[in-house]
Amino acid sequence: MAVDLIARNIIQIFKNENREDVCALRNFSFETHEPEIVGIVGLSGCGKSTFLRLVAGLDKPTSGELTYNGEPIEGPNYNRGFIFQSATLYDWLNIYDNIAFGLKARGVFKENKNKVQEYIDLMGLAGFEKSYPHQVSGGMAARTSFARTFIQEPELVLLDEPLSALDAFTRMAIQQELLNIHHRTKSTLILVTHDLEEAVFLCDRVVVMTERPGRNVGEVRIDLEHPRNRTSEEFIEHRKRILSLFPKELQL
Repeated sequence: MAVDLIARNIIQIFKNENREDVCALRNFSFETHEPEIVGIVGLSGCGKSTFLRLVAGLDKPTSGELTYNGEPIEGPNYNRGFIFQSATLYDWLNIYDNIAFGLKARGVFKENKNKVQEYIDLMGLAGFEKSYPHQVSGGMAARTSFARTFIQEPELVLLDEPLSALDAFTRMAIQQELLNIHHRTKSTLILVTHDLEEAVFLCDRVVVMTERPGRNVGEVRIDLEHPRNRTSEEFIEHRKRILSLFPKELQL
């Protein structure tokens, strides 16, 4: 499904705890017009998550143009899913009901009931349907969060480092599951990550941001076929190209 997201010259200023103005984004621009996975990388505090919140409609930019399918973003919408760093599941609901929650809230559960089990199977959650969030691992919780978002069939999914707290092997497994979902749904994904290997493994292109106030300093297109070999020379070369856009002292 085609998505037209355009951000031009975005400036975002907020007040810190001392009520002083802090500029998180300055003249930040970004566009996507087709189903793809776009990575956004940069140093901590450069405004990556701030930009996702603007696209989600959780905040409004101080100035600049931000449109989704030709219309200004005025607030949240189920067509724009958001997966946070923590799974943020509902503790009082079991895994099945967490995944079904959005469908029930929109009043479309009955006609989509079969999808719940499809996503449970797709994300490797079979057998855990009646378990509660405190009874499952971090990886299972992350998989539940992914299923709960993608079952809504959003056109655009925003991912704010959703795998950063997981161990390396679980993280790699879910990265592949995310690719499987992307190939199935054809959604556009915008992934914020600090992991350059993750960015090269998943993304069609990677946008690099400057230190705060963040702006787009360049991007690298990842022209590798899936599945990608993390140890290949081509893979490592793409990682080096991304790293070359960072300050020199970080390229050692």
